[in-house]
Amino acid sequence: MAFPSPPGPAFEDLTARARIRDAALRLFAERGIGGVSVRDIAGAAGVSPGLIRHHFGSKDGLRDACDSHAVDSLMRIKEQGVGEGQYAAPGFLPATEPTRLLLHRYLGRSIIDGSPAAAARFADLVDLTERWLLHEKVDVEDVRAYAAVFVGSHVGLLVLYDHVQRALGSGPESVAGNIRISKGLLELHSHTLLDPDLAGRMRAAYDRMNDQGRSTPDPRFPEGAS
Repeated sequence: MAFPSPPGPAFEDLTARARIRDAALRLFAERGIGGVSVRDIAGAAGVSPGLIRHHFGSKDGLRDACDSHAVDSLMRIKEQGVGEGQYAAPGFLPATEPTRLLLHRYLGRSIIDGSPAAAARFADLVDLTERWLLHEKVDVEDVRAYAAVFVGSHVGLLVLYDHVQRALGSGPESVAGNIRISKGLLELHSHTLLDPDLAGRMRAAYDRMNDQGRSTPDPRFPEGAS
């Protein structure tokens, strides 16, 4: 199955820079960063290797551009779907789901391959999520921790995406499998797993542990030691 192009103009109408980026993104998603050469990308984009160096400087520079584009595109799709209410529109999911699958697989590969840009984008996503929670006045005790764990859980899913697909009996490029994963996430976020009373007692237990930790000196760092 050939991956679709990310959202935007038709592939043939893109600038050379955008064609290179999109070709690299598809190849990186399929093979991983280390499994793709600059010559491979040039061939897929229909350009010379020198033009890649001209626009991006190196394969690392191209990977950074792919990281930023993938995160920005997913955020744009989510904003259209949630912020603009497009998820309920009949044509929205069929039009965006193949692109979301590509971008999810790419980001999972990028994180596994240790991209510094992906790590920086993770921090940006936590900041964005925290601001959204505050704007929506979501009732949680520690907004920053909630945002970090929320983003971390989603990033963890990206890293394990192929394994999750296999657990569902679908291939790594399966749109149907991607839809099942998306519906699973929807179920996860729309159902309360813990009884509110039990959650409150667990929260109080964690608070007691935290208070005890503050009052007990760490033997590795004696008081007054420099």
